[in-house]
Amino acid sequence: MRGARTNTTPTTTLIYIWGRDKQKMSLDIRLKRVDRVYKQGELLSGVVVVSTKGAMSHAGITIVMEGSVQLLLSAKSVGLFDAFYNSIKPVQLLQYSVTVAEPGKLPDGVSELPFEFQLEPLQGQQLYDTYHGVFVNIQYSLRCDMKRGLLAKDVQRTLEFIIEVPSPKSAVSPKVPFTITPETLENIKKASRKNVPNFKLTGDLSSAVCSIEDPFTGNVVLESSDAIIKSVELQLVRVETCGCADGYAKEATEIQNIQIADGDICRGLEIPIYMVFPRLFTCSTVAAKTFKIEFEVNLVVMLDDGHLITENFPIKLVRGGIATK
Repeated sequence: MRGARTNTTPTTTLIYIWGRDKQKMSLDIRLKRVDRVYKQGELLSGVVVVSTKGAMSHAGITIVMEGSVQLLLSAKSVGLFDAFYNSIKPVQLLQYSVTVAEPGKLPDGVSELPFEFQLEPLQGQQLYDTYHGVFVNIQYSLRCDMKRGLLAKDVQRTLEFIIEVPSPKSAVSPKVPFTITPETLENIKKASRKNVPNFKLTGDLSSAVCSIEDPFTGNVVLESSDAIIKSVELQLVRVETCGCADGYAKEATEIQNIQIADGDICRGLEIPIYMVFPRLFTCSTVAAKTFKIEFEVNLVVMLDDGHLITENFPIKLVRGGIATK
């Protein structure tokens, strides 16, 4: 009687099989590019590596390239949109397979089985940047399946790779100047406005159209404030929209929050804004038929008395698509 035990590591899936033949094997997928970053139209190639102790029979080895957009609804949105909750299905972008070994036997030692795919989307679809969000996920992966006999467990290995899609050229966006005072604050009742201490913040953002490969920059100056400043922070927010013809659900969640000033800062001092967009958690701004991915930046000033002053700036992210002046 045979038994099986699985031990998974970041780079190799090991399947241990023991019995009369004391057989032991490992299965792995290796791409020629170490960083696993590709663009549409390029050739994705690599090898399936099978290491065995003793000859091993199998019923065929196949590798599948898949890419899809997974859409989810938050718990509060499900109740509002029960009508189309079941209509939100994954959007298949890639789906290709190839057989790398016909049924037979693998020799003792290490066997390398080459494969390659052309990175082209399915008909009627387009590729998007790899993106790991909360309610929208765009992922691309390779899955290798080794079929075994009736008494042996099938072996499977998956590996994610990254796709980056260059954006069309965008016109240069000018600097975005801003001035924040109690009078410019939104979403505040008139009766409560008198309780807000007097202050004045000025500054500018380098652009509202930002290259995802470059840092987000600008500056902010505290001209005056009657209250003591506790900290100044910069918050990056994702705004994900998913749905269908029956309705849409829009959710905003924080990606990262960085502090750019601490304590009661000097009045009139120019504070630089510098933020790097995190890889995988950001992508080019997308507006598709069933989903949208947008981004915003919040400038948050925390006062010592507990008040929060927030200014929101919608931004557009592109990948290397900003034209030079």
